[in-house]
Amino acid sequence: MSLSDPNNQQSINQPNATLSVFQRYLTLWVLICIVVGIAIGRLLPGVAVALDAMSIYQVSIPIAICLFFMMYPIMVKIDFTQIDRAFRAPKPVALTLVVNWLIKPFTMLVIAQFFLGYLFRPLITGTELIRGQEIAIADSYIAGAILLGIAPCTAMVLMWGYLSFGNQGLTLVMVAVNSLAMLFIYAPLGRWLLSASDLSVPWATIVLSVLIYVGLPLLCGVYSRHWILKHKGQEWFDTKFLKYLDPVAISALLITLVLLFAFKGELIVNNPLHIVLIAVPLFIQTNFIFLIGYGAAQKLKLSYEDAAPAAMIGASNHFEVAIATAVTLFGLNSGAALATVVGVLIEVPVMLMLVEICKRTAFWFPREPEKASLHDPRCQILS
Repeated sequence: MSLSDPNNQQSINQPNATLSVFQRYLTLWVLICIVVGIAIGRLLPGVAVALDAMSIYQVSIPIAICLFFMMYPIMVKIDFTQIDRAFRAPKPVALTLVVNWLIKPFTMLVIAQFFLGYLFRPLITGTELIRGQEIAIADSYIAGAILLGIAPCTAMVLMWGYLSFGNQGLTLVMVAVNSLAMLFIYAPLGRWLLSASDLSVPWATIVLSVLIYVGLPLLCGVYSRHWILKHKGQEWFDTKFLKYLDPVAISALLITLVLLFAFKGELIVNNPLHIVLIAVPLFIQTNFIFLIGYGAAQKLKLSYEDAAPAAMIGASNHFEVAIATAVTLFGLNSGAALATVVGVLIEVPVMLMLVEICKRTAFWFPREPEKASLHDPRCQILS
């Protein structure tokens, strides 16, 4: 039965019900956070100032706590013991590594510089002070876009793979491989690309941000996962621990956004057009990278079940790491941090659109529906 068969649309769309309330309406929650944050910033400016004063070596303690709880629930889900499976399916893993680290960062740089640095530049006026250096707000937005472009998704992509009937085992392997790659590549690549945009970033600062916001939660996640599975078992981990942990990451993200928009409220109220201008290159980049990955997967003759998640992991962004790094490098009230938040705003609706594109074009690929899950009843509608 074809996925494009109109008689099959009800069963095809059924998995969307598995999205949690937080995940399904993430864009709505982000919009609410914008309103709440702006209101706090304008009505209670002393609260934002007091929170910002709680810092050590320019690292905000409230934000650091929130960002840790954004990252830990993601890292604890990753089963690094499955990495050996990558050697049994090298093509899709190689594809996602090439797209994520050799293509995506540079297309994001070019697209962001064209739109924000050239085409929209007359509409983005003003400067801001970052670590004692005065830079144009447009350049700060470019920096935020770059930080998004070098952070492949390692969280929500599991949901996108599920909704598109992808190979979840392979998706988990790709998530693990890209998480390890990010730990070693993110800092040097980020510093290089930011320098190419005339933004000076101390090497120690960006390395520290990666260690704190990727390395620390990764270490805690690996250790606690091992301890829980050893003493409580897989069933307790899946049905109890993750059940209560799942809302933590998004809750921490939303609290971070409230604080972020409390600082950026004045800029947004005065320049609402900036949100739209930032969204344009991010939207184009997401779709462009998806097309590259999806098209390459077809040329490599991958099965649909492998092709869909391989394209998704490149198209989506690890906005938690991007926000954390932007806040650490440029400050909570920077244009770079704002740009990463716009990435959150458009991520869910755009990725759900791409999921639908995958399902409706599945007949372009060879089919191996058994890869979706050996025990998943949805596999019956894939053949």
